[in-house]
Amino acid sequence: MKKLLIPCLLLSAMAVATPPDKKPKWTALFNGKEIKGWHSYHKDGVVGWSIEDGALTPDGTGGDLVTDKEYENFELEFDFKIPKGSNSGVVYKIIDSPDIKSTYMSGPEYQVIDDKGYLDGDGKPYKLKDTQLTGANYDMIPPADMNVTKAPGEWNKGRIVVNNNHVEHYLNGKKMVDYEYGSDDWKQLVAKSKFANWPYAKPHAKGKIALQNHSPKERVWYRNVQIREL
Repeated sequence: MKKLLIPCLLLSAMAVATPPDKKPKWTALFNGKEIKGWHSYHKDGVVGWSIEDGALTPDGTGGDLVTDKEYENFELEFDFKIPKGSNSGVVYKIIDSPDIKSTYMSGPEYQVIDDKGYLDGDGKPYKLKDTQLTGANYDMIPPADMNVTKAPGEWNKGRIVVNNNHVEHYLNGKKMVDYEYGSDDWKQLVAKSKFANWPYAKPHAKGKIALQNHSPKERVWYRNVQIREL
């Protein structure tokens, strides 16, 4: 007589479901109450930046505000507001070195500006290039839509995603810029730009993040600044 074989449970039924990967957590870079984890560029502490109605704002005496920590792959969100005629930006991949005069000399910039009413140093209307409009990769890649920015005095929401050198800029929920950092196309753009002979032109994996104080006369407000590393 043949022995009866007891059927085994299917392996798929026996397999234990693998829990989904945990999504990275958001970390507040500014909680609206105190300035921690930042310093003024080329300074030991924070100079010239204060908190006004829960937002970070400069008075023009301290230059750019820079994170103490470096970041490589990340998603950064922030709200920003500027008055009429003003200019600022969020700079990333910064090399925080005393021999580099300005933050934007080493890292790309998410442009923040009054698109329609920016004034030059003499207080006269200044015609901006497309690559200088809000949400642009400053002086490199123009924003995809010129009509997303809210008027001066209103809050906008910005987002920057850097993941394995793939970079995206978002403005008020819409993708404005998409590029490959360090690619041949990127290098060609840099070679034709004012960044060609600066540390900016040499791709680097990580760096610090800065909120720009463009000049002593120009104001800006940032709030809800948060990051999650990818």
